[in-house]
Amino acid sequence: MKKLVSFSLVVLSFIVLTALKADVQPEFKFDEETHDFAKIPQGKPVSVEFKFTNVGDEPLILTNVEATCGCTVPEYSKLPVLKGQTGIVKATFNAAVTGPFIKQLTITSNARTTKKVLYLKGEVISATTSSN
Repeated sequence: MKKLVSFSLVVLSFIVLTALKADVQPEFKFDEETHDFAKIPQGKPVSVEFKFTNVGDEPLILTNVEATCGCTVPEYSKLPVLKGQTGIVKATFNAAVTGPFIKQLTITSNARTTKKVLYLKGEVISATTSSN
């Protein structure tokens, strides 16, 4: 009986400590998760900066930011973003092909939500159309 009680206390302690640890993880909150460039001229690269705040209790570290294709180039800081501080993920889209587009940036981090997806959208119009 003592062994059962001891084992139960160990398991209960582990569960409580795990739950407490989950509450102190970093977490980000983005000002915007989808950016609409609207109409942009073909051949003109455009950029956007997605601003976020670490609303968690531990330093937030972005480990990777990956775009869905080579037409979008992400940039981000590898330095930790402390509790309450802000960071930026910048994306530059090369508007080479005409037509509507939706591109994704997948962010990997040590946050409670380990993967976060941001979106770029708009329509690339012909350079001759945009100059009229």
